[in-house]
Amino acid sequence: MSGSVQKVFHLAAFSWYAFVIKSLYAKGDEEPPPGIFPYGGPWKYLTFLNLILQMVYFGLASVQDQKSSGKLLRVARDLLFSVYVFPVGMFVVVMFWSIFAYDRQLVYPASLDAFFPPWMNHAMHTIVFPILLGEMLLQPHSYPKIKTGMTALGVVGLAYLSWVIWVYLSVGIWVYPLLNYFSQAGLIAFFFVNMTVVTLLYLMGQTMNNRLWGKKQKAKRKA
Repeated sequence: MSGSVQKVFHLAAFSWYAFVIKSLYAKGDEEPPPGIFPYGGPWKYLTFLNLILQMVYFGLASVQDQKSSGKLLRVARDLLFSVYVFPVGMFVVVMFWSIFAYDRQLVYPASLDAFFPPWMNHAMHTIVFPILLGEMLLQPHSYPKIKTGMTALGVVGLAYLSWVIWVYLSVGIWVYPLLNYFSQAGLIAFFFVNMTVVTLLYLMGQTMNNRLWGKKQKAKRKA
């Protein structure tokens, strides 16, 4: 029974993210509101990259649910979820709503409300959380060594930071309005805080997985 629920959940999550991404791409035919500039397209936003990441993971998980899938696919699935899908997905939710609660103009200006309907905003920044929680409850994941996981997460974090800086140097506009308010030293501190938060979320995911599945995973390794 649990296996069937897991399969349905993975397929439903994949289909949901595919639908959201398709809906976002359909917006490309409309005139964007102030605050959205064409350079880099949606690929400059971590929110969009996270949607792609989530869709790829749940697509991979759906394939892995088939009995014909091998160990390599399972390892890839676990690595993707533990190092990237959970911490990055949670980071998007936590940071977006924290900044939104303080001053929405810094991260999601009111001008976007007429362009993105409320359901789409929540699809990008809210529903990610219960889906990740459901995955954590339904599926155990093998985590790599902490040093390996943090190194892999750090490389991707630096790559995205480099991309954000590249966009700014290319067009003179920060991807996120919030960054306009920082000095050079403030930007360094802000980026450091972001990396700290995503690292803590990685460790939180590992702790949750161990609490939920640690005994079963140990018993399985001994068998």
